[in-house]
Amino acid sequence: MLPESPGSPGISHTVKMLAIIEQWEVGSGCHTDNSEKYLLLILFKLGLDIMVFYLCCWKPSASFLNMCSQSVIMADTVMAFSLASVWYLGAERSPVSTCFLLAHASATYGALPLPMMFLGLLDYCLQDTYRCNQSAIFRCPRNAVLIVLGWMLAVLYSFGSVKNELIEVDLTTETKALVCEVEESTLITYFILVLFMVVLCVMLPFWSSIPQWLKEADTLAKMREEQENQRNDLFISTQCTETKISEGYYLEEIIRPPPSLWLSLMLGFGMFWMPYLAMSVICQVFGFGVPAYITFNLLWLECANSLIMGVLFWAKANTLGPDRNIPKNVCLWHIYWYLSKRTQQQQQQQRPIAVLKPSKDNALLHV
Repeated sequence: MLPESPGSPGISHTVKMLAIIEQWEVGSGCHTDNSEKYLLLILFKLGLDIMVFYLCCWKPSASFLNMCSQSVIMADTVMAFSLASVWYLGAERSPVSTCFLLAHASATYGALPLPMMFLGLLDYCLQDTYRCNQSAIFRCPRNAVLIVLGWMLAVLYSFGSVKNELIEVDLTTETKALVCEVEESTLITYFILVLFMVVLCVMLPFWSSIPQWLKEADTLAKMREEQENQRNDLFISTQCTETKISEGYYLEEIIRPPPSLWLSLMLGFGMFWMPYLAMSVICQVFGFGVPAYITFNLLWLECANSLIMGVLFWAKANTLGPDRNIPKNVCLWHIYWYLSKRTQQQQQQQRPIAVLKPSKDNALLHV
């Protein structure tokens, strides 16, 4: 449906593609309008974004990227309504064409990933620097203004760089088509590809140990859930946590080496996001071109959000511990922090200790 065309030399972060708007057979006169298919595609993306927002964004105003997710849903809604209006009114009565909407939408969405990631990283850094209530009061208006400004600049960029004229091409000797140039975000493409390769290369040497670590992480998560149900804070201190684990849950001997903190956090990230990354990479390998207004979705945004939060958590966890005031995320950063620390302390607890044998000799035994 979207055959790829050579990229424009003036735009470095995108690749030009051709969206087939209409096609017809020269001999039979059979005509096909694909506007309805693009409308269904946007409606599917809107439904997927709403589902991801409901599952992943528990506190929409907690961070810049969570508020950005709301703006993406609103933009998808506007685009779906616009395409529906063009499809309902028809090309003759509609003030804009389907090509106009697709071309400008692809340029707008394609210009957003880099600034949104930068502003999201800046927002998390400011939250660590300023932790007063006054900062929390002004955070939401500040983020809202930055998001609106980002969308406005992206829209202005699209009007200055996009050609929305229909182009007639010959698909075959008997088939002609009217196509429209749209853009694919190479930034998102390389982001997914590089992240997939990094996670795969890091996890591959520890493949045999991953099932054991996941089992321990699952047990830690169940413990935390049980304690929260009883309205008790399981993670008051690391020593309290380790005592409960050693007494009730981890009586078996630890035979695997403990994961380091960065490896443990990457394991938590990869176990949640690897299916999405793998599916995206498969689409890229088989040459399924996807325009920017589809790839810039809440799945990618939440994946980037998890990556940023994981890096910041790793950078600060050694000094501030796992109880940092970070927004709730789909990746269980605290659980995998305790997974790394627990295994180290568990091995220390398993070292031989001297006890008195209840005998006349008072001989020492090692257990």
